Amino acid sequence: MRSAKVERKTKETSITAELALDGTGQYKVSTGIGFLDHMMEQLSRHSLMDLALSAKGDLHIDFHHTTEDTGITIGEAFTKALGERKGIIRYGHAYIPMDETLTRVVIDLSGRPYFVWNVEFTKPKLGEMDTELFREWFQAFAFAAGATLHIENLYGVNNHHIVESCYKGLAKALRMAIAIDPRKSDDIPSTKGTLGGKA
Repeated sequence: MRSAKVERKTKETSITAELALDGTGQYKVSTGIGFLDHMMEQLSRHSLMDLALSAKGDLHIDFHHTTEDTGITIGEAFTKALGERKGIIRYGHAYIPMDETLTRVVIDLSGRPYFVWNVEFTKPKLGEMDTELFREWFQAFAFAAGATLHIENLYGVNNHHIVESCYKGLAKALRMAIAIDPRKSDDIPSTKGTLGGKA
Protein backbone atom coordinates (compact mmCIF):
# COMPACT_ATOMS: atom_id res chain seq x y z
CA MET A 1 0.00 0.00 0.00
CA ARG A 2 1.27 3.45 -0.93
CA SER A 3 1.17 5.38 2.32
CA ALA A 4 3.02 8.05 4.28
CA LYS A 5 2.99 9.96 7.54
CA VAL A 6 4.12 13.57 7.82
CA GLU A 7 4.41 15.81 10.87
CA ARG A 8 4.65 19.57 10.58
CA LYS A 9 5.37 21.76 13.57
CA THR A 10 5.83 25.52 13.60
CA LYS A 11 5.17 28.27 16.10
CA GLU A 12 1.74 28.60 14.50
CA THR A 13 0.59 25.01 13.98
CA SER A 14 1.23 21.38 14.91
CA ILE A 15 -0.11 18.95 12.33
CA THR A 16 0.12 15.21 11.71
CA ALA A 17 -1.22 13.62 8.55
CA GLU A 18 -1.31 9.94 7.66
CA LEU A 19 -2.39 9.15 4.13
CA ALA A 20 -2.95 5.81 2.37
CA LEU A 21 -3.53 6.21 -1.35
CA ASP A 22 -4.94 2.71 -1.87
CA GLY A 23 -7.51 2.87 0.88
CA THR A 24 -11.28 2.74 1.09
CA GLY A 25 -12.04 6.34 2.03
CA GLN A 26 -11.80 5.97 5.79
CA TYR A 27 -11.04 9.13 7.74
CA LYS A 28 -10.39 10.49 11.18
CA VAL A 29 -10.09 14.26 11.06
CA SER A 30 -9.71 16.97 13.69
CA THR A 31 -8.51 20.47 12.80
CA GLY A 32 -10.53 22.61 15.19
CA ILE A 33 -12.36 24.11 12.19
CA GLY A 34 -15.68 22.39 11.61
CA PHE A 35 -16.11 23.25 7.95
CA LEU A 36 -12.52 22.31 7.11
CA ASP A 37 -13.05 18.95 8.85
CA HIS A 38 -16.11 18.41 6.65
CA MET A 39 -14.10 19.14 3.48
CA MET A 40 -11.25 16.83 4.52
CA GLU A 41 -13.81 14.08 5.08
CA GLN A 42 -15.19 14.67 1.59
CA LEU A 43 -11.68 14.54 0.14
CA SER A 44 -11.00 11.18 1.78
CA ARG A 45 -14.37 9.58 1.08
CA HIS A 46 -14.53 10.44 -2.61
CA SER A 47 -10.86 9.79 -3.45
CA LEU A 48 -10.87 6.48 -1.52
CA MET A 49 -7.67 7.64 0.18
CA ASP A 50 -7.58 6.90 3.91
CA LEU A 51 -6.78 10.02 5.91
CA ALA A 52 -5.90 10.52 9.56
CA LEU A 53 -5.42 14.20 10.27
CA SER A 54 -4.82 16.01 13.53
CA ALA A 55 -4.16 19.75 13.57
CA LYS A 56 -3.75 22.27 16.35
CA GLY A 57 -3.21 25.87 15.41
CA ASP A 58 -3.46 29.48 16.51
CA LEU A 59 -7.21 29.67 15.94
CA HIS A 60 -7.42 32.50 18.46
CA ILE A 61 -5.80 34.65 15.76
CA ASP A 62 -7.71 33.34 12.74
CA PHE A 63 -8.04 30.17 10.64
CA HIS A 64 -5.40 31.08 8.05
CA HIS A 65 -2.34 29.26 9.38
CA THR A 66 -4.21 26.07 10.22
CA THR A 67 -5.95 25.96 6.84
CA GLU A 68 -2.83 26.60 4.77
CA ASP A 69 -0.57 24.33 6.82
CA THR A 70 -3.13 21.52 6.61
CA GLY A 71 -2.95 21.75 2.82
CA ILE A 72 0.84 21.70 2.95
CA THR A 73 0.99 18.70 5.27
CA ILE A 74 -1.48 16.59 3.31
CA GLY A 75 0.31 17.55 0.10
CA GLU A 76 3.66 16.47 1.55
CA ALA A 77 2.19 13.16 2.68
CA PHE A 78 0.71 12.70 -0.78
CA THR A 79 4.09 13.32 -2.46
CA LYS A 80 5.83 10.94 -0.07
CA ALA A 81 3.24 8.22 -0.64
CA LEU A 82 3.48 8.55 -4.45
CA GLY A 83 7.24 8.03 -4.43
CA GLU A 84 8.64 7.98 -7.98
CA ARG A 85 5.08 8.23 -9.39
CA LYS A 86 5.79 5.07 -11.34
CA GLY A 87 2.85 3.47 -13.12
CA ILE A 88 0.27 6.14 -12.30
CA ILE A 89 -2.28 7.38 -14.82
CA ARG A 90 -0.94 10.85 -13.92
CA TYR A 91 -3.84 12.92 -15.27
CA GLY A 92 -7.27 13.22 -13.70
CA HIS A 93 -10.37 15.32 -14.12
CA ALA A 94 -13.87 15.64 -12.76
CA TYR A 95 -17.06 17.59 -13.31
CA ILE A 96 -19.01 17.81 -10.06
CA PRO A 97 -22.61 19.01 -9.92
CA MET A 98 -24.21 19.99 -6.62
CA ASP A 99 -27.75 21.17 -7.19
CA GLU A 100 -27.38 24.49 -9.06
CA THR A 101 -23.56 24.36 -9.01
CA LEU A 102 -21.12 22.82 -11.49
CA THR A 103 -17.36 22.75 -10.95
CA ARG A 104 -14.52 21.39 -13.08
CA VAL A 105 -11.25 20.13 -11.57
CA VAL A 106 -8.28 18.98 -13.68
CA ILE A 107 -4.97 17.70 -12.30
CA ASP A 108 -1.58 16.58 -13.62
CA LEU A 109 0.69 14.84 -11.12
CA SER A 110 3.67 16.12 -13.04
CA GLY A 111 5.88 16.93 -10.09
CA ARG A 112 5.77 20.55 -11.32
CA PRO A 113 3.47 22.64 -9.14
CA TYR A 114 1.13 25.14 -10.72
CA PHE A 115 -2.25 26.39 -9.62
CA VAL A 116 -5.19 28.05 -11.38
CA TRP A 117 -8.24 29.10 -9.36
CA ASN A 118 -11.30 30.48 -11.13
CA VAL A 119 -13.76 30.42 -8.25
CA GLU A 120 -15.70 33.34 -6.82
CA PHE A 121 -17.86 33.59 -3.72
CA THR A 122 -20.73 35.94 -2.91
CA LYS A 123 -20.10 35.94 0.83
CA PRO A 124 -16.90 36.55 2.83
CA LYS A 125 -17.60 33.70 5.26
CA LEU A 126 -19.07 30.22 5.47
CA GLY A 127 -19.97 29.81 9.10
CA GLU A 128 -16.89 31.14 10.88
CA MET A 129 -14.50 30.39 8.01
CA ASP A 130 -13.31 33.05 5.56
CA THR A 131 -14.10 31.92 2.01
CA GLU A 132 -10.77 33.33 0.77
CA LEU A 133 -9.01 30.59 2.77
CA PHE A 134 -10.19 27.83 0.44
CA ARG A 135 -7.92 29.16 -2.28
CA GLU A 136 -5.05 29.07 0.21
CA TRP A 137 -5.72 25.40 1.02
CA PHE A 138 -5.85 24.25 -2.60
CA GLN A 139 -2.76 26.24 -3.55
CA ALA A 140 -0.81 24.88 -0.58
CA PHE A 141 -1.83 21.33 -1.45
CA ALA A 142 -0.96 21.71 -5.14
CA PHE A 143 2.53 23.03 -4.47
CA ALA A 144 3.32 20.50 -1.74
CA ALA A 145 1.93 17.65 -3.85
CA GLY A 146 3.88 18.65 -6.95
CA ALA A 147 0.69 18.95 -8.96
CA THR A 148 -0.59 21.17 -11.72
CA LEU A 149 -4.10 21.88 -10.49
CA HIS A 150 -6.85 23.82 -12.26
CA ILE A 151 -10.14 24.47 -10.47
CA GLU A 152 -12.99 26.34 -12.10
CA ASN A 153 -16.50 26.89 -10.84
CA LEU A 154 -18.51 27.05 -14.06
CA TYR A 155 -21.63 28.33 -12.31
CA GLY A 156 -23.35 28.27 -8.96
CA VAL A 157 -25.09 30.36 -6.34
CA ASN A 158 -24.78 28.60 -2.99
CA ASN A 159 -21.31 29.12 -1.53
CA HIS A 160 -21.39 25.85 0.42
CA HIS A 161 -22.15 23.96 -2.79
CA ILE A 162 -19.36 25.76 -4.64
CA VAL A 163 -16.71 24.91 -2.05
CA GLU A 164 -17.83 21.34 -1.58
CA SER A 165 -17.89 20.71 -5.32
CA CYS A 166 -14.27 21.88 -5.48
CA TYR A 167 -13.16 19.38 -2.84
CA LYS A 168 -15.19 16.54 -4.30
CA GLY A 169 -13.79 17.40 -7.72
CA LEU A 170 -10.24 17.24 -6.40
CA ALA A 171 -11.02 13.91 -4.76
CA LYS A 172 -12.38 12.37 -7.96
CA ALA A 173 -9.55 13.77 -10.09
CA LEU A 174 -6.95 12.41 -7.65
CA ARG A 175 -8.63 9.01 -7.62
CA MET A 176 -8.25 8.88 -11.39
CA ALA A 177 -4.70 10.25 -11.51
CA ILE A 178 -3.17 8.01 -8.82
CA ALA A 179 -4.61 4.81 -10.28
CA ILE A 180 -2.02 2.37 -11.61
CA ASP A 181 -2.11 1.86 -15.37
CA PRO A 182 -2.13 -1.94 -15.85
CA ARG A 183 -0.39 -1.58 -19.23
CA LYS A 184 2.46 0.56 -17.87
CA SER A 185 2.65 -0.29 -14.18
CA ASP A 186 6.45 -0.26 -14.11
CA ASP A 187 6.98 2.91 -16.12
CA ILE A 188 7.04 6.57 -15.20
CA PRO A 189 4.42 8.29 -17.39
CA SER A 190 6.74 10.79 -19.05
CA THR A 191 8.99 10.77 -22.12
CA LYS A 192 11.66 12.32 -19.87
CA GLY A 193 11.72 9.22 -17.69
CA THR A 194 11.09 11.28 -14.58
CA LEU A 195 8.34 13.47 -13.18
CA GLY A 196 9.43 16.78 -11.77
CA GLY A 197 11.70 19.64 -12.73
CA LYS A 198 10.85 22.45 -15.12
CA ALA A 199 11.11 20.76 -18.50
